[in-house]
Amino acid sequence: MISRFQFVDDHRNTYEVKRLCQVLHVNRSSYYKWLAGAEARAIWQRKDRILAEEIREVHGESGGAYGSPRITAELREKVQRVNEKRVARIMRTFSIKRSRAPTATVTPAPAAGRYSPG
Repeated sequence: MISRFQFVDDHRNTYEVKRLCQVLHVNRSSYYKWLAGAEARAIWQRKDRILAEEIREVHGESGGAYGSPRITAELREKVQRVNEKRVARIMRTFSIKRSRAPTATVTPAPAAGRYSPG
């Protein structure tokens, strides 16, 4: 999904920034603030990709059984300061999913009949 600010940035050579912001109902000052933060966002995205690789490594070692709390604990043991919410967000973003054991479904025996209160 592309942000409105990214759309303005992509088309600013074709149209005026002022007009693009009016059409998209975006404040120009907000666009310029977003533009100023582009370098910081790029740094965070790079750090997130590096952390995602470390998460994949721990996730693979666990056979896909660990979720974000246990992966966070493993990363902290490796002397890395990391927040569980960040680990969970990165796992969602990079589609790192915990594999769960199949759950047994309980079905009543056909001879049991229906329960009727009364």
